[in-house]
This record gives sequence, structure tokens and C-alpha cells, in this order.
Amino acid sequence: MGNRLSKIATRTGDAGTTGLGDGSRVDKDALRVHAMGDVDELNSHIGVLLCEELPAAMKHELASIQHDLFDMGGELCIPGYTMITEAQVSRLDALLEKYNADLPPLKDFILPGGSKAAAIAHVCRTVCRRAERAIVSVGKSETINDHPRQYMNRLSDLLFVLSRVLNRVDGGSDVLWEKDRTR
Repeated sequence: MGNRLSKIATRTGDAGTTGLGDGSRVDKDALRVHAMGDVDELNSHIGVLLCEELPAAMKHELASIQHDLFDMGGELCIPGYTMITEAQVSRLDALLEKYNADLPPLKDFILPGGSKAAAIAHVCRTVCRRAERAIVSVGKSETINDHPRQYMNRLSDLLFVLSRVLNRVDGGSDVLWEKDRTR
């Protein structure tokens, strides 16, 4: 990286454009920039989740996911560049299998909540879904690698599963939606 980040206030974006990693400039509201921002926001929310008391293995896995998300931002920032691979998607599949193994099957919809860590994981899940939609939008107008979209799809599922796990780690359970509650 060297001197790339030596000056943060460049004023080059004052006219409403931003630079991509290939040197081109695009409007700050371009689909690609939205996707980059949503991935960055997700990474920040995962950082908040990592401030909570979590099982050590989960903490390590989430930190690795943060690095993947930074790589994804790099891939989105440089048109035609690839950083997210099938191996990273497969790693999420393995984590889904691992964390789903001891969870009871769902018979009802669950609400975001329970423990603070589980609630934060749900916020991460919803931001992840938004980032996934943004990546899909980019793919409709530009050629992009399939793996970022697949990665985000798996990650949102994993964050849902982790919220369930975190409620159990905290001594609770899922917060169930009450279909027939008094309105």
C-alpha cells in the first residue's frame, strides 16, 4: 500500500464522483459504488458484532469473513478484477453445516432479537441481503464474477444461523413470531 493512504482528504470527490481502483471515475451514486458501500457497511456491522462476547471459534470465523468482505470491496472497486473465489463460498457452506448441526429445525418464523449479539447478527443479515441485492443490480448492467453474489447469499444465511446460535449461547432461544397474537 505504501503511500496510497497518506492523504485522506483529497477533495477529488467534491463534484460527486469517486475514483475506482482502475483509475476511472464514476458518479458516487453508481450501482457499483452502492454495492461497495453496502459491503463496507456490512463489514462495519460485523465489527460491532465482534465487540460482543462470542465463542472464540466464531470470533475467528467472523474476523476471516471481514477480510473476505474487504477483498470483495476490492473486487467491486476494480472492474474485471477477481478476489472472491469458490473456496471462500465453500468455506461459508462448511460453516453453515457446522452451526446448523445442533440447532432444532424451525417450525415457525423467528423475529430479530433475543440477546444483543443475536440482534446485531440479524442487523448484519439484513445489511448483507441489501449488499447482495446491490451486487445483483451491478451484474445486470456490467459483467461481474458470480462468486461475490453467491458469497453474500451464503453469508446472509450464515448470519441468520449465527443469530440462533448466539441466542442459545446466551441461555435463550429463538424469538418466535406469534401468528395468532392479539392485535
